[in-house]
Amino acid sequence: MSIRQKLDVSAYLVIGPENTKGRPVGGIIRAAVTAGFTCIQIRSKVASAIELIELTRQAAAIIDSLGKSDQVALLVNDRLDVILAARKLGIKADGIHVGQTDIPVEVCREYLGEDSIVGLSARTDELLEYIKTVDVHSIDYFGAGPLHKTRTKPNCGLDSTGTVITRSFAELTELRKLSPIPVVVGGGVKLLDISPLAKTQVAGFFVVSAVAEADQPEIAAAELAQAWNSAAV
Repeated sequence: MSIRQKLDVSAYLVIGPENTKGRPVGGIIRAAVTAGFTCIQIRSKVASAIELIELTRQAAAIIDSLGKSDQVALLVNDRLDVILAARKLGIKADGIHVGQTDIPVEVCREYLGEDSIVGLSARTDELLEYIKTVDVHSIDYFGAGPLHKTRTKPNCGLDSTGTVITRSFAELTELRKLSPIPVVVGGGVKLLDISPLAKTQVAGFFVVSAVAEADQPEIAAAELAQAWNSAAV
């Protein structure tokens, strides 16, 4: 069974070198995976292609050293070139996450193959109508949000007028009911959000700063993962 077939987005960390307060990315990935995080996405708007390949290599090696290569998915944000180069170098990169204005999901699927994971950020405006009509045959999950305004990605949730649209728990409950594929929610998610978020029955949560910028990332990650597992029972 491929990792795509076993995809678990319940506890999902998005991380890049600009998010770690100067600490090594690898150490925070290790803390998150050890704590029970199930999906890692490498995302950076400042790192070069070579740096992103190296971060992907480090992440894959850490996940493998913890014996979780067949359980924890490793994705790269936006950069199809980075994933293809990493794979050419023998690095286990499991897939890609793209936004609405990035490389089309059909192109990602064509180049990465049927066993790879392709995630897509759901549209901000007219979200529920979009979910009803979008063709999902090339997509494995939707990333939705933001739950709150977030300084990690200040343009997250912007509509056509430049207004930030945040998502209520009631709206996320409706979104989960309408979506034909799993939905993972992020954008300023904190520990106190986990229980009500789990009650919407979405597939999971994603975080950046709640783990990557925490004073003790291993403790923060463990608290988030444990809260989700307890609330989602």
